[in-house]
Amino acid sequence: MGPGIAFALCAAVLMGTATVIQALGARQAAAATPEAAGSGAKTLLAALRRWPFVVGVGLDMLGFAAELIALRSVALFVVEAALASSLAVTAVVAALLLKVRLRAAEWTAVGAVCVGLGVLAVSAGRDGGEEGDMRLRLAILGTAVALAVAGRIVESRVTRNRAAVLGAVAGLSFGAVAVAVRMLIGFEVGELLSDPATYAVVISGLTGFVFLVGALQAGSVTAATAAMVITESLWPAAFGVVWLGDSTRHDRAPLAVLGFALSIAGALALARFGEAEQDAPPA
Repeated sequence: MGPGIAFALCAAVLMGTATVIQALGARQAAAATPEAAGSGAKTLLAALRRWPFVVGVGLDMLGFAAELIALRSVALFVVEAALASSLAVTAVVAALLLKVRLRAAEWTAVGAVCVGLGVLAVSAGRDGGEEGDMRLRLAILGTAVALAVAGRIVESRVTRNRAAVLGAVAGLSFGAVAVAVRMLIGFEVGELLSDPATYAVVISGLTGFVFLVGALQAGSVTAATAAMVITESLWPAAFGVVWLGDSTRHDRAPLAVLGFALSIAGALALARFGEAEQDAPPA
């Protein structure tokens, strides 16, 4: 289990750092090409010409690879808590690179995340080793499709608390990605093409990305990120315990619950760093 936790933490560090470096690249692009402001496509193209943004995208890809490895060897609730902790990494790196001032409560939240992850590391058992039967795989594929359709309907009708609602849809979809990756039979081409979980990963990944972008553009970054953290973390953790046999070490379930709760609570307190550029000083 040790290597699996290491990969989960590695994913958190890579993704948390990537957020800040991408923000730095986006800020440089905005300063160099003010005519691109207000246009998503022009802003993205301008950012892609800046090496910090490209490096950030690369770190994100490496982080996702580390997440895939962790999901195959560690209980889902451990991986989800570790991924939520990427906000703590973003906060610390933003304080260093973007000169963002962290409040005392936010430093406390960073400490809570670290303590929570430490408690999880000593209390979590191995993943259940179960991949689910075909009915469960078809169910996760159906869930992915249903979230994409339902999210589109919600997006067209919701006007109040729009950022939080779209963030929640994104979180549910990203949670489906984690569950589907855990359920994959294998990684050979034939196995991937014949496995419904593969298509669930693709559909939910795209759905989560689209709705996260929409949530961040709709309003409060804090509201969008907090909703995403909650929905992305809680249901996959419960799913892993109930359906895939994830467990804690003997008599350490209360410790695991405490560690998970501390990690998620700390991440929620740092939700404003869901898009580090929001906290960057003017160029």
